[in-house]
Amino acid sequence: MSGKNPALPIKDHRFLIVGGASLVGSTTADEFLRRGAKEVVLLDNFSFGSKDAIKHLEGNPRVRVVQGDVMRLHELLKAFEGVDGVLHLAAMMTISMDRDPWAGLDVNIRGAQNVIEAARTNGVKKLVFASSNAVYGYGPGVAGDLVESTPFNSVGAPPAAILYGASKIVGEQLCRDAYRRYGLDYVVLRYSTVYGERQHYRAANALYIIETHDRIKAGERPRVIGDGSESKHFVYVGDVARANAAAFEAKATDVQVNVSGPAPTTTLELVQMVCEATGSDLKPEHVEPPAGKVRLTSGGAFKIDHTAAGKAIGWKPEVDMREGIRRLIEWRDETGA
Repeated sequence: MSGKNPALPIKDHRFLIVGGASLVGSTTADEFLRRGAKEVVLLDNFSFGSKDAIKHLEGNPRVRVVQGDVMRLHELLKAFEGVDGVLHLAAMMTISMDRDPWAGLDVNIRGAQNVIEAARTNGVKKLVFASSNAVYGYGPGVAGDLVESTPFNSVGAPPAAILYGASKIVGEQLCRDAYRRYGLDYVVLRYSTVYGERQHYRAANALYIIETHDRIKAGERPRVIGDGSESKHFVYVGDVARANAAAFEAKATDVQVNVSGPAPTTTLELVQMVCEATGSDLKPEHVEPPAGKVRLTSGGAFKIDHTAAGKAIGWKPEVDMREGIRRLIEWRDETGA
């Protein structure tokens, strides 16, 4: 144990979100502010983060935006001064890893180490590391209930997906090592596929939702890959923001837990929910997987179990897939996103 109380209340404390100008970062900033954070610092290099995602926070006296890069330790050391808690979100995802694996590994591994070093040097009280269900791998061996002890599977999956999952495993172990060496309290949250308002086009599975919506808006039939029985497990971004806050406020440390939605859904069900949310009567067409495109698949029906998160940080999801998609579609229609 670290020898101190690892619980860090959001109220009256200062938090820094690495990768703050993102879907999860901007929504978590809203949650921290709602819970009474003294200050929320949003650090981003804006290579993937969007200033539009945090536009609604402009002028808020409790919000500070810092342009910085996880590959530049000196920038992190300065930004982390006086911060109580750090949420590390910045990472290259599978699609980016496919385009430039070397850069992806640098950002996801060396970047994580830089964040840990800056947190340790500045006496940060707690680090929350955003990991992924990708630590369980992809391919034929991934099926059934995925729990925190499920081993990594790499057989039959695209290299980019395996590189991404492996980079997250390394990031988790760097957190464990910093706890062992220096007593840096941390919680690892293994997100399933995050979706919701301010959705971007970079997450391979979440992309399926907005591409379906784009086709329907264009008057084209939505596409279902294969027979539509393939399982996906999503989690609504507002639930993720609550999990981030809960991880800081809980007494838990040196743990890794899944953060997933209430239940998995099939790709056919997903397309039908998007049609329902848009009021479309277009019938989906079944197509073969597109050649050359990164797809993240499992070996069969699976569920990412979040029971451990309830025990460790007192969290469970509240928004089901149908309601989450309704909110996402409503936001896209209202904003023209």
